Amino acid sequence: MPFCTRCGVEAQSADHFCRKCGARQPISGAPRYPTSNPSSSLSPRAASILSYVPWLGWIAAIYVLASVEFRQDRDARFHAYQGLYLFVAWLVVDWAITPWFQWLPGRGSPIEGLLHLFLLGLWIFMLIKTWGGERYALPIVGELAERSL
Repeated sequence: MPFCTRCGVEAQSADHFCRKCGARQPISGAPRYPTSNPSSSLSPRAASILSYVPWLGWIAAIYVLASVEFRQDRDARFHAYQGLYLFVAWLVVDWAITPWFQWLPGRGSPIEGLLHLFLLGLWIFMLIKTWGGERYALPIVGELAERSL
């Protein structure tokens, strides 16, 4: 029995269009199997939430920005950009600010620790806001994300 090439629902061999999604079906003599697209099960909301996972969200953000599925979804792309910019801010603190404070006398400066804690708090705050379905723009990072769209 053939299946729709787009949504995977069972189809008749004489069908030219899928009765569920309306996708055009190939020639009736060719074998049809359900195609599996790993990103098809990822909703825009889930993709937005994954963009804010601390230290790993950049992977999801790059996936959202590179995938064709989310090309027209402004909310998912906004959250991907904002999550990516938060990760870049973390790297700037980690690679630029922390080594700079190591050269100062009394190497135990709490400023870099506070900056890391602040960025982690922003990640968690954005996870909660996005989980609730709210599009919240952070003051500087949100403006950059809006311009990047």
